[in-house]
Amino acid sequence: MSTFQAPKGTYDLTPPRSATFLAVREAISAPLRDSGYGYIETPGFENVELFARGVGESTDIVTKEMYTLTTKGGDQLALRPEGTASVLRAALEANLHKAGNLPVKLWYSGSYYRYERPQAGRYRHFSQVGAEAIGTEDPALDAELIILADQAYRSLGLRQFRILLNSLGDKECRPVYRDALQTFLRDLDLDEETRRRIEINPLRVLDDKRADVQKQLTDAPKLRDYLCDACKAYHEEVRALITAAGVAFEDDEKLVRGLDYYTRTTFEFVHDGLGSQSAVGGGGRYDGLSEMIGGPELPSVGWALGVDRTVLALEAEGVELDLPAVTSVYAVPLGEEARRVLFGVVTELRRAGVAADFAFGGRGLKGAMKSANRSGARYTLVAGERDLAEGVVQLKDMESGEQTAVPLTEAAAELAKRLG
Repeated sequence: MSTFQAPKGTYDLTPPRSATFLAVREAISAPLRDSGYGYIETPGFENVELFARGVGESTDIVTKEMYTLTTKGGDQLALRPEGTASVLRAALEANLHKAGNLPVKLWYSGSYYRYERPQAGRYRHFSQVGAEAIGTEDPALDAELIILADQAYRSLGLRQFRILLNSLGDKECRPVYRDALQTFLRDLDLDEETRRRIEINPLRVLDDKRADVQKQLTDAPKLRDYLCDACKAYHEEVRALITAAGVAFEDDEKLVRGLDYYTRTTFEFVHDGLGSQSAVGGGGRYDGLSEMIGGPELPSVGWALGVDRTVLALEAEGVELDLPAVTSVYAVPLGEEARRVLFGVVTELRRAGVAADFAFGGRGLKGAMKSANRSGARYTLVAGERDLAEGVVQLKDMESGEQTAVPLTEAAAELAKRLG
């Protein structure tokens, strides 16, 4: 065993399970790539102030969970705890919003970091695929992103997830609700930290998961009663578009999400098979974030879906993905001449798009065939001196056990034909 282990709250992705993670990333991003979203990649760390302004100085992410560091030059940096602020910063820096084609539609995939108490489904290093539509205020964009996420989950075979939906209002109507909510919350029996939160961001109190707090929130003012006419109409259009697309959702008046930048539409994807960490993804509209980080007014909407939690959801439902074979053909050479010849055949197969592997290390037939079995290959190519003298190789079907001699010059074409 190695002297070192992965840090607490992190994990390594190793075969064969890593193939599932790759398939999940591919499935989530596929609908985005088909809908005009271009790929973007940002650094793993950013200026601390980017997240303090964007995510919110009062959020647990900024106050308790960010990994921060000071460089030798004195810069204050943080490992990225989420993707939206970084993507928007990169889009602004590259002037993508000035290219004349709004919204700027971007998707990304990467690792994120938060210092949290590790438990099943909650890690200090985690993986997400995200999407952002920047620069346009349109309920159809909000609906599009929700529909695309639903499409991605269903393409994986997930069925037992729910979509929660709410509206947080805007800068016109939310302050009125904020005042009413603060007045209500100040009369409750809450701890000092929660009382401080009432004064900074009272909506986040609604997201408190503790049962004793939720019990006291039963009669809290409802945001829907304070929405202005514009926000009501916007939210109803989002709901109508999602419904027309055949996507089921649940209205959740207490859904506020954990980030300060959300306005109007907010949504979450939950899977009840995951216990307390039931959220597998979420997002919403963030019309004021660009201005918060020093950019122009750019109304935007986006989401991030957790790859690790999606894998856990698949396992909870017992869904097994139809993953492509890692190896379709395994070549077993017997002797030095056969090693050179079969290596050439393997190279030819790979160039033809066939997944092929080779018995490296000069092992004997018995050991090499064990490796062939472990590889999961459908066919094995075996050749020794006698075979080469006759100009053939032995082609073995690993499912039926049937073995036939095929001309060496036709081996690659024959395998490509059999494998379709």
